Amino acid sequence: MAYQALYRVWRPQSFEDVAGQEHVTKTLQNALLQQKISHAYLFSGPRGTGKTSAAKILAKAINCEKAPVAEPCNECAACRGITDGSIPDVIEIDAASNNGVEEIRDIRDKVKFAPNAVSYKVYIIDEVHMLSIGAFNALLKTLEEPPQHVIFILATTEPHKIPLTIISRCQRFDFKRITAKDIIKRMVHIANGSGIHFEEKAFEIIARAAEGGLRDALSLLDQAVSFSDEVITVNDALTVTGAISQEYLNQLALSIHENNIALALKTLEDLLYQGKDPTRFIEDLILYFRDMLLYKTAPNLEESIERVMVDTDFQNLSQNITNEQIYEYIDILNKTQQEMKFSNIAKMYIEVALIRLCESRVASSPQNEDVQNLLGKIESLEREIKGLKERGVSASTEEKPQVAKRSPRTGKGYKVQTGRIHDILKGATKQDLQLIKSRWGDMLEMLNNRQMRSQAALLNEAEPVAASNNAFVLKFKYEIHCQMAMENNKFIEAISSILQEVTGIGYQTVGVPENQWNELREEFLKNNNMDSSDHSHEEGEEDPIIAEAKKLVGIDLMEIQD
Repeated sequence: MAYQALYRVWRPQSFEDVAGQEHVTKTLQNALLQQKISHAYLFSGPRGTGKTSAAKILAKAINCEKAPVAEPCNECAACRGITDGSIPDVIEIDAASNNGVEEIRDIRDKVKFAPNAVSYKVYIIDEVHMLSIGAFNALLKTLEEPPQHVIFILATTEPHKIPLTIISRCQRFDFKRITAKDIIKRMVHIANGSGIHFEEKAFEIIARAAEGGLRDALSLLDQAVSFSDEVITVNDALTVTGAISQEYLNQLALSIHENNIALALKTLEDLLYQGKDPTRFIEDLILYFRDMLLYKTAPNLEESIERVMVDTDFQNLSQNITNEQIYEYIDILNKTQQEMKFSNIAKMYIEVALIRLCESRVASSPQNEDVQNLLGKIESLEREIKGLKERGVSASTEEKPQVAKRSPRTGKGYKVQTGRIHDILKGATKQDLQLIKSRWGDMLEMLNNRQMRSQAALLNEAEPVAASNNAFVLKFKYEIHCQMAMENNKFIEAISSILQEVTGIGYQTVGVPENQWNELREEFLKNNNMDSSDHSHEEGEEDPIIAEAKKLVGIDLMEIQD
């Protein structure tokens, strides 16, 4: 056969080869030795962490001619047959393409037949979350009480999509992301076995780019082998992963620290000229400063450092840049990353961010004596004011702090996206609003299932009040709840993602406090020469019962509640 990818050639054939999942392999090995095999297993976890490989190893160990054993021998006829796929009693099913009721009924009809060549018939169902509701229902009874000679192993990357009735009938094993250290160890073993020459730092770059997936790491290693000449170098690894060289990141950090705007912008131009992705660039820069903060506060936790390699330049910069500056850098970069998602001119946002980063140092430098003197005077004044308050002052001076207290609150309060709300109201339809409201309860339930109960609580007194074909207005009773929800980007993305699942439309969310919503709505109706009772775009045509009630008693004696 033609060349095979490394992840296929070096697929684990024993539990010992499964990297970074000792909590799973140890449990399964003990169960095998004690002959306490369950009738159904659920393997869940990120991609490329060994779920399907562990399932095949378990199938071999159960059916090994030397059983009970902790590891399959890989020498007997049963082990070899399961490895090469020639034994029909170990059946692998891709649920992504066989997700109908008929396919599951076919399994249900065949499980009662005894295995032909080995002791146990094993069904490995990959991506099981792709099964339809009808297929899950068809599988339910069989999964609960299968024949003695049948074992089910379900594998999935999205366990929250599997009905709880299925999960409760399985022994669940959660596969975790593999650490960079374990990935590097496995890649070194494979490279030595394949005769691949490499620089160790190149493997560090590949391992961190894989984000915990060994299969992703081996695919990148395959690319690096094809790209390199004889030895996989650091530059080869940077090229195939799209990552930015540590040298460039050190240079950028130094130019920001020294307030050298020209050098920072030139470094950015060089990186973009090399074809680096702006989104990846901003992500690498955030991780660089994040790693610097961890290195300064917890230098012993090397495994927690995701992006950088601790070289001399990085160590020197860590000593000169304060924690407060790093906080500000990360805050500016994070806001820039959010703004870039909704723009086609990402380069401009990065340039503005770099300029702000360079200028921020002047204001935050603790080494500036003039700034320190000014801060000292401010502290002295604050102490004097505090003393005056404690001793008591006239009524006129007592009133002034109250006015001063209100202004910061309005300045720091939630800023409503007025223009965005007006755009939604212009395209708002009754059908879109009814669609969102009809699935709102399902959305709240799925938020709770995704371990976001505290965030979902913010929506207890919130409701959709207007919707267009791609966005909707979410009204909150309290401004603080609106601010907390809208500033949590992960929470907003979860709402949009769930609505995409339940409605088929990826609605964007725009929040507004109740008091401001009433003003905005009236302003919109007035500007568009519309009456509140005629606003069919937002709330649909007037209810005939309400219209009849108006005729009988008059609008002045009525109070209409939604």
